[in-house]
Amino acid sequence: MEIDEARSLAQALQRLLHRAATMIDESRPTPELVARVTGHVGCELKDLICVTQAFNVWEHASLQRGVDAYLAARGKADWFGVSGQGREHSDTIDILSTVARGFEAYEISAVDYATTAVGPDEMIEVVNFGLVQTSAPDGSPIVIVLRGPSERYGGTGCRVEVMAASRASATAAREEIERLTRRHDVLRGQILTFGVSEYMGNSLVTFLPRPSLAPEEVILPDGVLETIERHVVGIGRHAEALRARGQHLKRGLLLHGPPGTGKTHTVRYLMGRMPGVTVVVLAGTAVGSISDAAALARRLQPAIVVVEDVDLVAHDRRLSVEGSPLLFTLFDAMDGIGADADVTFVLTTNRADVLEEALANRPGRVDLAVEVPRPDARCRAALLRLYGGDLLPEADLEPLVARTEGMTASFFKELLRRAVLGALAADGAVDRLSAEHLSDALEEMLRGQEELTRTLLGAPQPMSRVAYGPDGLLPE
Repeated sequence: MEIDEARSLAQALQRLLHRAATMIDESRPTPELVARVTGHVGCELKDLICVTQAFNVWEHASLQRGVDAYLAARGKADWFGVSGQGREHSDTIDILSTVARGFEAYEISAVDYATTAVGPDEMIEVVNFGLVQTSAPDGSPIVIVLRGPSERYGGTGCRVEVMAASRASATAAREEIERLTRRHDVLRGQILTFGVSEYMGNSLVTFLPRPSLAPEEVILPDGVLETIERHVVGIGRHAEALRARGQHLKRGLLLHGPPGTGKTHTVRYLMGRMPGVTVVVLAGTAVGSISDAAALARRLQPAIVVVEDVDLVAHDRRLSVEGSPLLFTLFDAMDGIGADADVTFVLTTNRADVLEEALANRPGRVDLAVEVPRPDARCRAALLRLYGGDLLPEADLEPLVARTEGMTASFFKELLRRAVLGALAADGAVDRLSAEHLSDALEEMLRGQEELTRTLLGAPQPMSRVAYGPDGLLPE
């Protein structure tokens, strides 16, 4: 009997405490932050629906423009923010619930803004944490929350949250915002590359200016540039006609040849020849972002994905016990884009002999390989004219052309700079280079102690013993 009485007493006390807590909660005024949301949506906090969609960190500006377009179609709307410690760690619905229970001091405050790039030389202001009252496509009231990345706290992306009394209304608004975000994507038609942020090693996208090169600035053997343009630019120009006739658009171009012969220069020319085409350039550590680059290219087509020095990733597995962990990532990226996608993979390498055979043994990976060789006499003369311009002497340049057999475009570029520096050092000014200025610069670059410089500029090796004799100078 005593046990039953004790149990009854405990249950009565429990009901009393629960009732007291309920009365206290009912008497406590609704916090302003909660009231601002629930009052607009028209439902209690416990009935509030929240639909969330995450985006990559580099999509923040596009998401902002998508939300702005959504709000612009529904009239003026005022943003407001939230202050309070630890808000970066919590979803907005959790913040509201915590405030409603009186556990944390989150309050309405000014909106958090940040700046982000939308081009090589343009920045815009974006909402980093803010809420705005508006309506869903069906006219019902909703609250949109825009939250940017918080990398210091492990948040590597941005997201939009839509709060409403109805899941259907929230979902419809979220879908419309996504559609507008894709429509106003700031990455479309840009030249991009991937970098690494200072927090957590997260990938970031950087904008690069679009080069502008004339055909005469690309010195290649006869017909080579035309072949490359037909494969990359020509297919893109006739994309719709090719699709209509059942022809695939995805293509792969491999530019191979010694260092300094103009492979990257040729790629830069292609970028300039295709304004409005999205280009993603992967070089060095950025190659690790090949999957993200392929996803961007597929979404933002027409697009080009450039992989510089692809031999560092796609070297033949027979030549290495470990192989490259990025090799199959590259294959997956190239194979995962549909054949009818207007996407070009442009690969460059100084070592075509060590490339993985699987790059070429499946259609659609690489369907055109072009050698960019060391310049012949005609090309060497053209390079002198390109880099020398009006500074070149009127005297015959044929002896200089003959003495630079095997040299690359990079070599000639440095040769002309040294000739100008020499002329400035000797005369204090230079309007035109003399044959002596050019000869002195060449002799300096052909000395034995410059062998490493010549190697870095793509000159054939060994030079001091084979081509130039024991003193490292070309014979007269």
